[in-house]
Amino acid sequence: MKLIVGLGNPGSEYQASKHNAGFMCMDLICDLLNIQLDKNKFNGQYFQGTINNQKVILLKPLTYMNLSGEAVSQFVSYFKIAIEDILIIYDDMDTPLGKIKLRKKGSSGGQNGMKNIINHLNTEDISRLKIGISKNKLYKTRDYVLSRFSVEEQPLIEQALTNAAQAAISFINNDIATVMNKYNKRDKI
Repeated sequence: MKLIVGLGNPGSEYQASKHNAGFMCMDLICDLLNIQLDKNKFNGQYFQGTINNQKVILLKPLTYMNLSGEAVSQFVSYFKIAIEDILIIYDDMDTPLGKIKLRKKGSSGGQNGMKNIINHLNTEDISRLKIGISKNKLYKTRDYVLSRFSVEEQPLIEQALTNAAQAAISFINNDIATVMNKYNKRDKI
């Protein structure tokens, strides 16, 4: 069974913030697959079913971002999901706005939701899909990630979300290496 998790913060005040790129991506995945996150368990909103002949759970933890590992670890334990069958989707300040980056493992890179998941699952060998939101040194990190995308940024984030949703859907029937080979495109020089 595959588990795909979009990270974000619950509540309308966070809905369109940069920090909710994982939730935005999950919404787009659901739209593309014509499904809904229609169940609640372990402080998470989720879909469980079969997509392209593969059992899958799509999850939005309803804990706040920094406590995402609580919900994720409960789903992993309850549904007996293998670590290699997990994909975590979240915003990343070290990835340029409009770009996505898939990784098979690694540190949290300072992203507190991913850090909490790593701590709860006791491994860094968790596949992740980072949606680039860039950095802005004029703002404190908290203020920046909780801000909304500007009109100028909208086309870039929409393209990144589309690419990320397609990559996540591809993960349903492929291993992370296959998805990385297809979606980790390098800019041509």
